[in-house]
Amino acid sequence: MRDPAVPVVRVRGLRMRYGANDVLHGVGFEAHRGEVVCLLGPNGAGKTTTIEILEGFRMRSAGEVSVLGADPAHGGEDWRARLGVVLQSWRDHGKWRVRELLAHLGRYYAPYSTPEIPRPWDADELIAAVGLTEHAHKKLKNLSGGQRRRLDVAIGIVGRPELLFLDEPTAGFDPEARREFHDLVHRLSDELDTTILLTTHDLDEAEKLADRILILNGGRIVADGSADALSRQVSGEAEVRWSVGGRRFVHLTTEATKFVYDLFKQHGDAVSDLEVRRASLEDTYMTLVHRAETGGETQLGLQEAGVR
Repeated sequence: MRDPAVPVVRVRGLRMRYGANDVLHGVGFEAHRGEVVCLLGPNGAGKTTTIEILEGFRMRSAGEVSVLGADPAHGGEDWRARLGVVLQSWRDHGKWRVRELLAHLGRYYAPYSTPEIPRPWDADELIAAVGLTEHAHKKLKNLSGGQRRRLDVAIGIVGRPELLFLDEPTAGFDPEARREFHDLVHRLSDELDTTILLTTHDLDEAEKLADRILILNGGRIVADGSADALSRQVSGEAEVRWSVGGRRFVHLTTEATKFVYDLFKQHGDAVSDLEVRRASLEDTYMTLVHRAETGGETQLGLQEAGVR
């Protein structure tokens, strides 16, 4: 049995150097069972390097890294069977058919099945989960871009991974496919306790999916917390809007929950059109990146997350 108190991912003092160029400067964070953690940052911030080290595809220069209880640099086949990876793109043989390919890949995971985690997914169940039932017998070369992306996700989760890496997972998805994918991510984390570490440039997606957001800039984590917590720390105040008796009111407060409670205590059902607005994740992200680049506050939320 997996101990939920033990972090699925634990990183301390992670450093990466290419020649004389330092890409990562003492990165540290944790991810726990069933948690969805999103890694945000501008291009060149070190996101891909961090993920590749955790996946065991790249050797680090220094630091401690534990993924599913093992050092990724020395993870064996049984360890790797517990991971799922969805890359931005990958090559394959276009003559494979969707169901045929997933059933074939699933056979590689069967030896690693346990009573707790039956591997792999049933091919038809998996195809339905990613919305490809109508295309199960299509050749890969005949899939549209969005259909192909759904297949990429199916390939990443065919072995029922305990830890899933998603790199720009919904690139090429239409709005309906994106919403279905978000539902799938929530199902994986909520029902199957899959830990998910994703990268995306879509801040709206990050806000909808992530339990925690890590902002990486210049090879350092400059913020760690939920979208709401980071927003509160950056803006400090929330804007409350409401109507009473046909009149519209606006109030700024650092204690929105208490203010709304007192508002209803005073006016009851007369309160209508209530809105509580905080800084958007985009506003928060831009503020934190700007602070880091100009030498301002760079450790937002790290104490709350237990990271030093």
